[in-house]
Amino acid sequence: MSDRIYLTRDGYNRLKEELHLLSTQTRKEVLEKIAEARSHGDLSENAEYDAAREEQSQLEAKIGDLENKLASATILDPKQIKTDRVYILTSVKLRNLDDEDEIIEYTLVSSEEADSDLGKISVRSPVGRALIGKSVGDKVTISVPKGELHYEILDIFVK
Repeated sequence: MSDRIYLTRDGYNRLKEELHLLSTQTRKEVLEKIAEARSHGDLSENAEYDAAREEQSQLEAKIGDLENKLASATILDPKQIKTDRVYILTSVKLRNLDDEDEIIEYTLVSSEEADSDLGKISVRSPVGRALIGKSVGDKVTISVPKGELHYEILDIFVK
């Protein structure tokens, strides 16, 4: 079993829905592809059959991965998250010290729930790792592939 992962209730439900879809509808579709390819005769030189079997293998691996994640998930209650420091599920408001006019906001989440378009960053990302455990007023330097980012933590809150 994998390491414990921390999810919101919504994140847990999304993974559960994905697992249900893959293990019912998608699995059935892949089995139908295999049956169709098998009906074409000689399996030793049947590229369609080989492709369908490969798809099945990848699907079963994905299903197994989701089952493991759900089995090792801890659902966090946002009401119980402290805001004295940056933790998973806290949101942080940051001032870019290299551009004082730039204020950004991130919510720290597990890798499974990260979505940069929504401002949700993984606690395992360079930014997430640099922010975890910090307090309001702390200044952080974050090493990223493009160089270094310099921020000051203005606020920590839970959405």
